[in-house]
Amino acid sequence: MPMFDWFFFRGDYALAPLNIPALMLGLLLSFLLGHILAWVYMLTHSGLSYSRSFVNSIVVTPLIVSLVMTVLANNIVTAFGLMAVFAIVRFRNILRDTLDTSYVLAAIVIGMGCGTQKFSTAVLGGLVIAAALVYLWFVGFGSRHRYDLVVNLLWTRPVEELWALQALLQRHSLRLQLASQRGRDTAGVDVSYRILMRDPDRMPELYSELKELEGVSQLSTLRAEEESEL
Repeated sequence: MPMFDWFFFRGDYALAPLNIPALMLGLLLSFLLGHILAWVYMLTHSGLSYSRSFVNSIVVTPLIVSLVMTVLANNIVTAFGLMAVFAIVRFRNILRDTLDTSYVLAAIVIGMGCGTQKFSTAVLGGLVIAAALVYLWFVGFGSRHRYDLVVNLLWTRPVEELWALQALLQRHSLRLQLASQRGRDTAGVDVSYRILMRDPDRMPELYSELKELEGVSQLSTLRAEEESEL
């Protein structure tokens, strides 16, 4: 069809001729690599900040950036024009997870690589980034597991007899840390301990022994998760 042929092959009046196969390859590669990055995000994400729209943006961002880089190729006037447009249109989005910023940057770089037709660099770089993110998630890199349980209670016996409580806790713990100790105006001392259990499965047994110990009241326990979010 003459109209189809003109529109797709001779309808672009840029300084450099449009390479349709290279353009389509760049868009398809950026779409595929964006999908891989989004799948890695879905697999490795933890916490409460998961957003479906953010996952979709990881897929779409490389496509947009790839097209932008194609439009800006060898045209400094268009580049300055795009800067003016971005100065007018402001994108405001607060990323709750600092790692989300890395995903955004990775999506942009992948799009830049595909848009500038550096396909090998984009593919190899995207795969290496995806592998690095999966590795960090799989090995739990950066997480710290220093205790299993937080015990809060009111000690109504004299402070000098806290050794009885500590002796009970030490029987069940590999490491015991007094997190806080605060005396009340009335009789009693509020104490809080962090405990790394010898056997985490024996937490109910420890709780029962604490309830039966004389001087323990207002007992509460909290299982401590890994401190990667702290």
